[in-house]
Amino acid sequence: MQLEARKYLFDIQQAARLLDQFTTGKSVDDYVNDPLLQSAVERQFEIIGEATRKLEKLDSSVIAHISDHRKLINFRNILIHGYAEVDDYLVWDLLQHKLPILVQEIEVLFDQNDAT
Repeated sequence: MQLEARKYLFDIQQAARLLDQFTTGKSVDDYVNDPLLQSAVERQFEIIGEATRKLEKLDSSVIAHISDHRKLINFRNILIHGYAEVDDYLVWDLLQHKLPILVQEIEVLFDQNDAT
């Protein structure tokens, strides 16, 4: 794996860790009623989406291992360009159900690369 690809994976991993840190012990109601938390979460999803977009352009063999990579990029575009249409409950659902899968996929990619 190219060094630049590892950098993008690291950026995704770090943003995911921050998302976990920001939301641990929080509920969807906490999220909906806290604009600071919303801003922090959305920013980390923007980073994930942008790093995923760059990784897609850089290395198709790596991006193929990220199941929802196209959805991550599209979500980043919504956050950036369609910010007024962001559904807080959808964001929370992504945090709870999709982010753990992404974290696992990134860990597998790092493990595979370390083994070679």
